[in-house]
Amino acid sequence: MTTTAHPPVRPQVNSTETPAVPLTTEGYSVLHQMMRFRWTAWRALPDATRSAIAQEAASVLGEMEKVLPGATPGGQSALFSLIGHKGDLMLIHFRNSFADLNQAELKLAGLRLSDYLEPTSSYLSIIELGLYDSTLKIYKELTDQGIQPHSDQWKAEIECKVNRHKEAMHPRLFPEIPPNRYVCFYPMNRLRGEDKNWYSLPIEERARQMNEHGLVGRRYAGEVRQIITGSIGFDDWEWGVDLFADDPLVFKKLIYEMRFDHVSAVYALFGQFFVGVRCPASALEKLLSGELPK
Repeated sequence: MTTTAHPPVRPQVNSTETPAVPLTTEGYSVLHQMMRFRWTAWRALPDATRSAIAQEAASVLGEMEKVLPGATPGGQSALFSLIGHKGDLMLIHFRNSFADLNQAELKLAGLRLSDYLEPTSSYLSIIELGLYDSTLKIYKELTDQGIQPHSDQWKAEIECKVNRHKEAMHPRLFPEIPPNRYVCFYPMNRLRGEDKNWYSLPIEERARQMNEHGLVGRRYAGEVRQIITGSIGFDDWEWGVDLFADDPLVFKKLIYEMRFDHVSAVYALFGQFFVGVRCPASALEKLLSGELPK
């Protein structure tokens, strides 16, 4: 007697349920490049050659530091001298698209200085604002109107409302790179464990916890500037966090306080931390001679 194999039956999804995914708005595409500098090979060069290479790079980086022109500014770049063994330099690029980020990479790769740079890590992401509170309001408003989730009308209404948010939040989505002296960058995930799983919580509970989480950061307004980027589908972690401040001690205080916040204590996973000191392009030659201007 033979039996016929049947494909597994997938559970039915109720299309009228409120979606679990919060809405987001996106801005600049962002690339972090971490480099190690080949000091031994660099020091073997004649002084005049080192100076010429450094001046060429400083000229190009100087142009990349400027806010690029356009109806929507085209972004900019910033150079940091990394502290510790994870690299010597870190470049942060804000651009309008991934293609523009690739052009920034290629421009740097074309410099003679690139012969003395060894990539150690990188991070690709996009500036993201999560709209948990707005999401719940929008979903309720649409369901109260009898609009079925995931229908064409639902999608059109969502797009219209998100575009309004994006216009209102334009300065936060397309910012200049903060001019502060120090930067702290780290990637992070939300936990997907057997007992605790961020993504299995109801959207209302995630919204509540994220609101409480945001209150901690707001207490440090004026001391630190925070830029969150989304990287799901782009890199190995789910988000990237950049903190900019003139006193690096604030990084420790802010992140330590957040450890006691419920959403971080239970659901946060952190990657490597990179801390650097801002180096204007005009100071590159001094940096490569072993001196970072104060």
